[in-house]
Amino acid sequence: MLRLFRKSLMTGIVTTDYSGEGAIIPEHDQGFPIRQDKFCQQCGKCAEACPQAAIKLEAAAWKGFSWKIDLKKCICCGFCIEECPVQALSRGKEDEQAEISLDSLLNQAAGKTLRSFQQSVHIRHLDAGSCNGCDWEMTTLTGPVYDIQRLGFDFVASPRHADVLMVTGPVTRNLRIAVQKTFQATPAPKLIVAVGTCACSGGICGKSYASAGGVDRVLPVDIYIPGCPPRPQALIQGLMKIREKLE
Repeated sequence: MLRLFRKSLMTGIVTTDYSGEGAIIPEHDQGFPIRQDKFCQQCGKCAEACPQAAIKLEAAAWKGFSWKIDLKKCICCGFCIEECPVQALSRGKEDEQAEISLDSLLNQAAGKTLRSFQQSVHIRHLDAGSCNGCDWEMTTLTGPVYDIQRLGFDFVASPRHADVLMVTGPVTRNLRIAVQKTFQATPAPKLIVAVGTCACSGGICGKSYASAGGVDRVLPVDIYIPGCPPRPQALIQGLMKIREKLE
C-alpha cells in the first residue's frame, strides 16, 4: 500500500490543461482530411472513393468548382487521401469540430435554460446502437487525465437527473422506442448531443430496415460532435461550446 501511495506521489499531476484552443492529435491518429487548393486538380477521384459520399464538388462561378466535405458523414477512413493523384489531401491535425445547431439552441434559450446551465451540468449517456468506439472515448472523460468534473460536468445514472443526453450510434430499430422514452424521461430544459459520425448522420449504417439513421431523425439534436470516434478533447470542446452559447 505504501509503495502504491509513493508511486502516486511521484507520478504528479496527469490531468490535461484544456485551453479550448484545439488539441493536436498524435501522428498515428486518423484526422479529418484537409485540402491544399494549389495542388487540387478537381478531378473528383476523392469524391468517388468516399464510401460515405461526404465529399462533394459543387459548381462555383468564381473558381470553377468548390470542394466541400461534410464532417458529420466523414469516418476518417483515408480512402480519399489514398486516391488523390497529386497528394492534395492530407490528414488534419485538429479534431475539435463540434457543430452547434443554432435553431435548436435558440428555441430553448429561455431564462430558465440559461440559469440551469450556468451551474454544473449533468450528463446521461444513451447508446442508441453504437459499435462502442465512441462509448470507450467517453469513459475516459471521468478519469484523471481529462477529468470533466473540474469543468462542471458529470455523468448520472438516470435520465431523470440529466440536463444533457449524449447519444452514440445510429438509432437502431430495436432501440428507437427506448431512445424516445429516455428523451421523454429527461426533464426540461434539456440538450441533445450527437456523438460520433453514426449519431451525426447514420455513419456506415445509414438509413435502412434496421436503422433510422442519425439521431436527428428521431430527436432534436442541439450539437454534433463528428469523428469515428471523436477524441476526448473533441467531446470536451463540444460540451464547452454548449455552455459558451448559453451564457
